[in-house]
Amino acid sequence: MSGHSKWAKIHRAKEITDQKRGQSFTKLSNAITLAVRETGIADPEFNFKLRLAIEKARAANMPKDNINRAIERATGKIEGSALEEIVYEGYGPGGVGFLVVAVTDNRQRTVQEVKNAFDRAGGAVASPGSVAFNFKKVGYLSLKPVQNPEETMLAVMDLGVEDVEDEGEGVLGIYTSPENLMPVKEKLEKLGFALEAVEIVMKPVNFVPITDAKIAQQNINLMEKLESLDDVQKVFTNFDIPDELIP
Repeated sequence: MSGHSKWAKIHRAKEITDQKRGQSFTKLSNAITLAVRETGIADPEFNFKLRLAIEKARAANMPKDNINRAIERATGKIEGSALEEIVYEGYGPGGVGFLVVAVTDNRQRTVQEVKNAFDRAGGAVASPGSVAFNFKKVGYLSLKPVQNPEETMLAVMDLGVEDVEDEGEGVLGIYTSPENLMPVKEKLEKLGFALEAVEIVMKPVNFVPITDAKIAQQNINLMEKLESLDDVQKVFTNFDIPDELIP
């Protein structure tokens, strides 16, 4: 088990920007459509990525009709643009690593928008593989605040998870292998735990410490700008910013 997590700081900062902006139904719809097109499977019980996308859409109160239309677009029942998932790598101010996951029907448009965001922030898009080695793909779940974090951590570890981290204020972050994410989710729900998040993430394994307030703000601004782009689904970064420098 781990102590207070650097990843938790990053995730909390990201959640703040998500709450300010709200995730558009267009992004959620594209994620659903792509999940079906990649596998050809429109049943979430047999399509792990689709199941996650639908659950995220429901959590954002996306209407059922929108979800169904996104699936129908993927299966060809209604017309829709061809979509592909692209992961861009880049560096922010101070050498901070960024992974930007986009879903797009126009690769040229998306790369230009991502490049512009990095350029304006004083960063740069990097070549494939130059940043990704600093991250590991894992399943991530966060529990809503619990009264006894230490006791809960011990109970959760018995479920076969890879790690549990205290994120502060009674919130626990749980990490699993990607393929074990949904089984762990179901076990937690059977035990009566309420979940705040269930997703596949790229967790940093190497961090870049930031102590300068200006560089910290520049990287947070870059993260917000990238996430505001219509084609961008997720942004992962490995900055380690002290709490007092996170607005």
